Amino acid sequence: MQVSFIKVSADSHFPIQNIPYGVFCRKVDGKVSIGTRIGNYVLDLSILSEMGYFNDLEFNRTKPFENKTLNNFMSLGKDCWHEARIAIQDLLSEDNPKLRDNLEVREKVLLEIENVSLRMPVDIGDYTDFYSSRQHATNVGIMFRGKENALMPNWLHLPVAYHGRASSVIMSDTDIHRPCGQVKANDNTQPEFRASGLLDFELEVGFFIGTGNALGNPIRIEEAENHIFGLVLVNDWSARDIQKWEYVPLGPFLAKNFATSISPWIVTLEALQPFAMSGVFQEPQPLSYLNSGRNKTYDIKLELAIQSARMDSPQVICKSNFSHLYWSMEQQLAHHTVNGCNMRPGDLLASGTISGDSDDSRGSMLELTWRGDNPIKLSSGEERKFLADFDTVIINGYCQGDGYRVGFGELKNKILPAKL
Repeated sequence: MQVSFIKVSADSHFPIQNIPYGVFCRKVDGKVSIGTRIGNYVLDLSILSEMGYFNDLEFNRTKPFENKTLNNFMSLGKDCWHEARIAIQDLLSEDNPKLRDNLEVREKVLLEIENVSLRMPVDIGDYTDFYSSRQHATNVGIMFRGKENALMPNWLHLPVAYHGRASSVIMSDTDIHRPCGQVKANDNTQPEFRASGLLDFELEVGFFIGTGNALGNPIRIEEAENHIFGLVLVNDWSARDIQKWEYVPLGPFLAKNFATSISPWIVTLEALQPFAMSGVFQEPQPLSYLNSGRNKTYDIKLELAIQSARMDSPQVICKSNFSHLYWSMEQQLAHHTVNGCNMRPGDLLASGTISGDSDDSRGSMLELTWRGDNPIKLSSGEERKFLADFDTVIINGYCQGDGYRVGFGELKNKILPAKL
């Protein structure tokens, strides 16, 4: 097993097997740089590039690590991503003295995580949210349409999605305010304007596009994986009462566009390959443009906790897995572009709520409490039907290897009162 000269604990999300990418700011001088995470340290790839460490490599012709976002690097393609990953792993290897024994350089390029603040890693041009968990779609359908009509007729034939709002994609540790909008109670004839009373999280995973496609040229299912740069954790916040009134006939709007949270480190698809597995059986068989002959997914363990203002520590209320998704990332991307829609480096596509078969694997408060009928009891003695002001929602995700983990770190946001 490959080992870094930086000591990394077995339960860290960031061993040498990971090499995620992010953007950070040095607290001491405000310098913004591209970096990777190794254990409790950030490795400054921008300075390494400026010092010539990548000069002989093909990916470095455009000096992508000397930018302030990852878009340029993401646009270079799979071969360049692989070349950069191998070079970084080699520099961090316990057997390579080049960085290990150069204390002067190490002091410049290795920073303890508490000495940096993390920034949005990508300039996100467009954002699409899918609805790809059969269990989630079934649960919601049962609540609102009954068991016989739980899934809409199109659901088993195509990956359902809507276009979200890229400008309100935010980072972990960014507080959000409870949204306001029109709400219509069942016993009222007219709607009213007020703060949402049914604020919810949605446990999701998103992926960033690396290389895009020209307008009018679909991405074939067989090639879709080559266009995916990496993954992040996603919380696509939802105001259920606002959505209930507004979504007919065109779907979510104010109920969803106020905030979508992502984790700061992008875990590359290459780092996840050891954890690839077969996806769920699909019946009926998808149409040919969605059928590559294999339905591939990844064993990513997901966990969500909430912490109220009265609690000393978070309480886990949901455990799910990325592998529960019915529609794969490749199928989502192939469907998104089959009409000729063009994707660009940095576009974000999210999975939709990821729910499993067990009650505690449901990826939203709507499902966990079954529309509020079964409130969650917190360790503080409080109950939750939906989220309250000053609740903090925390998502973690990782793949478990033999003696190591490849993880995403933490996605955490606090809810503040509405601005009425």
